[in-house]
Amino acid sequence: MLTFLGFAMIATFLVLIMMKKMSPIAALVLIPALFCVFAGKGAHLGDYVIDGVGKLAPTAAMLMFAIVYFGVMIDVGLFDPIVRGILRFCKADPVRVVVGTAVLAAIVSLDGDGSTTFMITVSAMYPLYKRLGLSLVVMTGVAATANGVMNTLPWGGPTARAATALKLDAGDVFVPMIPALAVGLLFVFVLAYVLGLKERRRIGLLAIPGEEDTADRAAEHLVPAGAGAGAGIRPGGGPGTGKGAGSGARTGAGGGGADGAGESAASSGAAGTAASTQGPGEAPEEGFQGLDPHRATLRPHLYWFNAGLTVALLTSMIMELLPIPVLFLLGAALALTVNYPHMPDQKARIAAHADNVLNVAGMVFAAAVFTGVLTGTGMVKNMADWLVGAIPEGMGPHMALVTGLLSLPLTYFMSNDGFYFGVLPVLAEAGAAHGVSPLEIARASLVGQALHMSSPLVPAVYVLVGMAKVEFGDHTRFTVKWAALTSLVVLAAGMLFGII
Repeated sequence: MLTFLGFAMIATFLVLIMMKKMSPIAALVLIPALFCVFAGKGAHLGDYVIDGVGKLAPTAAMLMFAIVYFGVMIDVGLFDPIVRGILRFCKADPVRVVVGTAVLAAIVSLDGDGSTTFMITVSAMYPLYKRLGLSLVVMTGVAATANGVMNTLPWGGPTARAATALKLDAGDVFVPMIPALAVGLLFVFVLAYVLGLKERRRIGLLAIPGEEDTADRAAEHLVPAGAGAGAGIRPGGGPGTGKGAGSGARTGAGGGGADGAGESAASSGAAGTAASTQGPGEAPEEGFQGLDPHRATLRPHLYWFNAGLTVALLTSMIMELLPIPVLFLLGAALALTVNYPHMPDQKARIAAHADNVLNVAGMVFAAAVFTGVLTGTGMVKNMADWLVGAIPEGMGPHMALVTGLLSLPLTYFMSNDGFYFGVLPVLAEAGAAHGVSPLEIARASLVGQALHMSSPLVPAVYVLVGMAKVEFGDHTRFTVKWAALTSLVVLAAGMLFGII
């Protein structure tokens, strides 16, 4: 019964958000509460929710202060050189823009944190997508899939969990998987190229409106204003200019995804930030703020301090010197104090990013209800046991392949902790009975990470869709098929190379 209710709850959630019948926050709260009652455990709902909130509270704190930190770094101009370099490469060509998104997401993913990757990638690429009228779900889909492949780095989490659960060395698990993961990443770049071609056919090969086809000049104007602002561009009235931030309407040329999925309009918080970043004589126009390369929030004289602080923060995170929420809390406080020593300026920067902070933190705590009910009622355990028990006896010698295939749905519908510490040992034990080594099982368990990064149970995905102003349902509908295909490519490459 719990198995059926678990699958039904997940299916109901996905259908409702993809059909846009409910907002993700409402669905994450109300649907599990309803199914908890159906399971006859409504009296324990409070305990399940508090337990889920307790487990996700550190993640929510980390995301809140990470958004503030990277928002400030974007405001002060730390990433402007990266944006200029990408724009010089992209040259208003949709193919280059989409491929550039995949490359940037893969490079930034080296820090092992999905939230950081998405904040930097969206902040850099969002203005160009909006200006050219490119589909924002293409941006979120490519970024999430690239990050999913890179999430298998030993310090990213899944590899360490698999090694710990099966008492293996993380290097023995990861290093042999590098060729298969490289093939997966190459497939993401090819996918980005194909999606870019599709976007090029849809909108054509464009020049930046208002410029004289000079990439350097375009780069000077297309820079992000801040993560919380719904970063925009200098209005030029050319193709791709969308509707206003406060209008609540759909965007124009950029509104359709590659599969027809729309995007939501920029949040109303953009207007307030636009006012704080306007240059003299510039007024907000239809939700796009006038971004001057000499905007008031820039701190060029502190560039190397901010760069050093960011490197130190990421290094400390990788070396685990302190818990990640503590590192971002300290980093955000230091960045605000040094860059904006006056209290009114600090309050303005915090207010500029408050919209994203509230959306993401609210989503994480809502997800705590979903995961709390899923785990507390025993639905997750029953679903996993049912799936493992459904494996035919004749598949025993092929348990590595079975593990790889099961990693796709299980890591999508479960947390990494639940899969690697709850299900993987059972799969490894079944494989050992047929002579399959735990190393092969551990490696196979990593292939589903490309799909996992778009799971509604991953807090970082809400940072991605929130900053990109994309509906979660649109992102899911567009991304899942490509992410699943990427995972299957990694699995096939692992088997071809004899790794799995």
